[in-house]
Order: sequence, then C-alpha cells, then structure tokens
Amino acid sequence: THWKHGGIVGVFGYGGGIVGRYSDVPKQFPGVEHFHTVRIAQPSGLYYTTENLRGLMDLWDKYGSGVTNLHGSTGDMIFLGTRTENLEPLFWDLTHDLKQDLGGSGSNLRTPACCLGDSRCEWACYDAQEACNALTQRYQDEIHRPAFPYKFKFKFSACPNDCVAAIARSDFAVIGTWKDNIRINQAAVKKYMAGDAEYPSNGGAHKGGNWGKFDIEKEVIGLCPTQCMWMEGGELKIDDSECTRCMHCINVMPRALRPGL
Repeated sequence: THWKHGGIVGVFGYGGGIVGRYSDVPKQFPGVEHFHTVRIAQPSGLYYTTENLRGLMDLWDKYGSGVTNLHGSTGDMIFLGTRTENLEPLFWDLTHDLKQDLGGSGSNLRTPACCLGDSRCEWACYDAQEACNALTQRYQDEIHRPAFPYKFKFKFSACPNDCVAAIARSDFAVIGTWKDNIRINQAAVKKYMAGDAEYPSNGGAHKGGNWGKFDIEKEVIGLCPTQCMWMEGGELKIDDSECTRCMHCINVMPRALRPGL
C-alpha cells in the first residue's frame, strides 16, 4: 500500500502504543503525510464513563483526526490519524489530565481484555474483570516495552460462552467454568417442552419467528456435543462426568438449566 506501517515513531520511554504510518506520496496528499495510530488502554469490561469518553474525544479533536475505532477484537480504543509532532503532547495530556495510559502494540503484551463478568452476567463463574485488571497492572512493563518475538494476548471470559473470544483471539485464554453438576429445574423443563409463553427457548431471542413447536430432542439433546443428555420418565437427565460445559443447553433453556455452584 502507500503506507509505511509501524516501528518508526513512539513516545519517550515506551516501545508500544503508537503505530507509525507515513505515506509514500506526501506531496500528492499532504493532509495525510503522517497518519499515526494511537492505542488507548481500555478499562476492564469496557466500562467508560461519559466524562471519560468526552475527555478522550476532546483530546483527539485537539491532537488528531477525530477518527476512532471502538473496539476491535484486539482491544483498546484506537485513535486513527495524527502527526509526529502531536504524539508527545497527546501522551502528556492523556496520562496527566485523563489519568489514562497507552495500550499495547507491536511485539509485546497487548492490553488484556475481558467480558463484563459478574458485574452484569448471571452466568459468570469468576470475577473476570478483577483478574484482567490484576494482570494488566502486573505486566505494565511488558505492555509498554516489547519483550517478545511476537505479540502476546491475555483474554478473560467469565463463563464458557466466551463472549470476549478468548479461545479465538488470545494466546492465554482464561475461561470460567464450574466443578459440580449443572442445576436442573425439572418443572421449568416441562414448561419449555409444553410451549409455555413465559418460557421461550433461547431466552426469547427467536420469538416472533415461525420456528414451530420447541423440540427438546432436536434443539437440546441432539445438539449436545458429547451426547450426555437424555429424557427418562419425563425428566431431563445429564451425565455430568461427560459434560464439556459448552453452555448450549443452558443458553437454550436458561430458566431450566444453570451452571453449578
């Protein structure tokens, strides 16, 4: 392309957080002669206050293009497009006025990321935000000063639904699960099977469509990856020793099945 990517510019004392971009046709397009990218460290679970967001946007209007990316699967808020001479003053205002830091880029530890965890999700099996914050603080040096031959990522999902895509998008995935048995509410199972309007499958996500009657054999038991579920005497049975905790059955019948304690 017409862009030189990475490894040219930065801020004093840091080896990451800034991705250098210079055009090879600056005379033709002087407005984008420089178009460096700045990575802003995100809070655990992406919990921003409106005050924080307004401060960041004001900062970027002052020093950059105003174009942002929130949030790629790699993590961090991305500021797209600024000049070399703006980097140090931007970094000073970001760290001193907003008390926020640059994220990871290049061959270093990328900013750890996590799901909402037990702050909002009923399926959370551990405090993913606390774990994410703890490792972010512990490995600040590896985030800012590249120490590896290639990038490295931590991601934390509080349950096997893996909403932060830790398995797909990280090198070190921490995914919450449970040690005991799935909890079963047999009365609720019967309501799902009976088509009770108060017990829609998939938490009501498919309501309104012409999907036909709920079929527990087809939609739950038949889709269990280890075939560890069956109906017996009108009750749902699970061989928990064979369960891989994929969460499919729990997602389909959330009021009947829940993670273990």
